[in-house]
Amino acid sequence: MSIKLIPISRRELIKKLAAIGFTGPYPGTKHQHMVKDGVFVMIPNPHHGEKISVKLQQIILKETGISRDEWLSAA
Repeated sequence: MSIKLIPISRRELIKKLAAIGFTGPYPGTKHQHMVKDGVFVMIPNPHHGEKISVKLQQIILKETGISRDEWLSAA
């Protein structure tokens, strides 16, 4: 039985990416980003305390090549 992805806060997203080895976040023109081995990931800035959706997390995982298991086991 696999664990489902759930919406997470921006802070949780940064914490998970850091646990996987990404550095940052670094300032950008509109959004901050994090980097690992030349792979850049934009850090979304949800409005009004909203969380980062499962759909957006899936897009981030696909673009960065992070496996679902690696994501779910990250801090």
